[in-house]
Amino acid sequence: MLVLLTIFNSVLMVTGQTLWKLGATGKEIHSLGQLLRLFLSPYIIAGLMVYAFASGLWIYILNKGELSFVYPIQSTAFIFALIIGITVFKEQLTPSKIIGVMVICLGVIIITRK
Repeated sequence: MLVLLTIFNSVLMVTGQTLWKLGATGKEIHSLGQLLRLFLSPYIIAGLMVYAFASGLWIYILNKGELSFVYPIQSTAFIFALIIGITVFKEQLTPSKIIGVMVICLGVIIITRK
């Protein structure tokens, strides 16, 4: 159950960061005023709310599990970020990204084996 919660937390983190990227993309940020206006974007606000929830969940996970066990599982965020990058932001999928994600998956499998 802790593994699934940690993976879900990774999904939430990537969702929050995806919302931040959607809110920041194409915006000029050359002054403090522009940065403050950016924080009023619905995407940025939604991302902050998702990230706040993910942080609360992460604190719960840390309370229930060993840091050396749950923290490596957070690396699944790289997998979800790759998927979002390719599907939402039309980023290029390269062989090195595929190999990197496969190594991360292998690492998570090794860490979670009892």
